[in-house]
Amino acid sequence: MRYTYFKAFKPLFFIVSALVFTGNVASAQTQAAAATAAPAAAPVTGVQTFIDKFFKEYDKQGTARAVIDIFKSNKQMDSTRLTGIIVKIDSMRSVIGKYLGKDLIMQRKASNSLVLYSYLLKHEGQPARMTFMFYKPKNEWEIYRLYFDVDVDGELAESSRVTGKP
Repeated sequence: MRYTYFKAFKPLFFIVSALVFTGNVASAQTQAAAATAAPAAAPVTGVQTFIDKFFKEYDKQGTARAVIDIFKSNKQMDSTRLTGIIVKIDSMRSVIGKYLGKDLIMQRKASNSLVLYSYLLKHEGQPARMTFMFYKPKNEWEIYRLYFDVDVDGELAESSRVTGKP
């Protein structure tokens, strides 16, 4: 008798489960769309000035001037590491062509003392990415890290892959 009772409600159970699952998927898709459409965070006062000056010098006066000037705010940076950054960026710039402009990819704020800005650099030959991390240990912002790479397209292509992990 109990077995018959369960058998009668089995289709109903599956229909309700399917409706609940479909509702959760739709809800997740709506939340993802809302997160994607969210406006970018407001620029952090002081940090945007550093970035604007950097790109102006990067375009008009070259890599060395831009990198040296932005790292004046960081007392911990030694000249050997600074030279390494300049050489890396200049060697890639010679391959990817003339700088044409930039687009903000993303901005993240870890706290009121640590922020990250990532930019797509438009060069004649291919895109590149410049990522700035700023840190405010006391009252003034300083450049903490500067990353430059040309694997933006590979990373974008990788993010579009569908992986079938169980």
